[in-house]
Amino acid sequence: MITALANAFRVPELRKKIVFTLIIIGVYRIGAHIPVPGINIEAVKQLVEGQATLGLLNLFSGGALETFAVFSLGIMPYITASIIMQLLQGVIPKLERWAKEGETGQRKITQWTRYLTLAIAFLNSVGLLTVFRDALRGTGIGFDWVTSAVIVISLIAGTALIMWMGELITQRGVGNGMSLMIFVSIVARFPAALWQALQLGHVLMFVITIVIFLAVVAFIVTMERGQRRIPVQYAKRVIGRKVYGGAGTYIPLKINGAGVIPIIFASAVLFFPAQLAVLTGNPTLTRIGNALSEGWPYYMLFAGLVIFFAYFYTALVFNPIDLADNLRKNGGFIPGVRPGKATVNYIENVMNRITLPGAVFLAGIAILPTMLFRATDVTVLEQFGGTSILIMVSVALDTMTQLESQLKMRHYDGFFK
Repeated sequence: MITALANAFRVPELRKKIVFTLIIIGVYRIGAHIPVPGINIEAVKQLVEGQATLGLLNLFSGGALETFAVFSLGIMPYITASIIMQLLQGVIPKLERWAKEGETGQRKITQWTRYLTLAIAFLNSVGLLTVFRDALRGTGIGFDWVTSAVIVISLIAGTALIMWMGELITQRGVGNGMSLMIFVSIVARFPAALWQALQLGHVLMFVITIVIFLAVVAFIVTMERGQRRIPVQYAKRVIGRKVYGGAGTYIPLKINGAGVIPIIFASAVLFFPAQLAVLTGNPTLTRIGNALSEGWPYYMLFAGLVIFFAYFYTALVFNPIDLADNLRKNGGFIPGVRPGKATVNYIENVMNRITLPGAVFLAGIAILPTMLFRATDVTVLEQFGGTSILIMVSVALDTMTQLESQLKMRHYDGFFK
């Protein structure tokens, strides 16, 4: 791995991408420590630590919420907007047409996703301001309309800046920018929680956490690299004096084709009642949000949503009709399967069968470590369950895979031997 990293920095283009990504991540972490004006940081920190829903939102913001920083909303408004836009593609015909128009249509969907992100950020910022205003009433901090407007504008601007930086990483850096933002937010909190566990005397739990982390890493890598290979045979074609085709190959179908996206989508949906509770301050919604953040309802709903989004996202990104059509146009066929509708049905059945174990695996990894941490009553580690570890490992593996492909193109050995 050290040799591969050294090779990556030898390539000027790749070195620029890595340095650019690190600079953007550094700016993101700086923004997570710049508080909005007119706030009592200690009072806000006590409030965040006292509520489970705010604690989970604080985790995905990289600790920015406990200081009420300009990046307190994190990347979750963009994730929520992306989920809404993808769900609306199956309901609104115009969005469905845009999705099929290629790059032009995708730019239109991205633009509307940005607008929706800013609207959600506005609602979340007003809700956070309401919650923290109630918490700071007894501290002598006053909120006039000017201070409130400045705080709301600062939070919305922070969300827009995070969204812009994530897109910059995707376009000019290494890896998926939005996923890396979540990865950095979780990693930034993980060492502090482990150190706090050691200070509180939870040495055994520290060792168990490290063992669980290594086990999850091994399982994730195994599942991410696992694939089902569908054999494909191409007929011979004579064009001029050259003969094309006649060779056999395969279609690699990943067992976990959706990657870490089902975990992120399920987390966003499950935390939506908590976000509504923060927005409205309604006691009933607050109780519902707290109930969905712990206990068996949390485990069951979270596992079910992960499995659902695994199938949902796989269906969005993988189109067996287009694959079968491309095979037919290039003279390819699956041995023993007739071209056309039969090929589409065969690929769909294979994809459905291999998606199930991948989805169940994601759900198990997401909830089992969390159940262990909460059963042992180690509160400093309960937020860093399987979800956090899974996101960290999956995003890191995806980024390494992109670096691997860049190194292979330049005839260097990559990370995976």
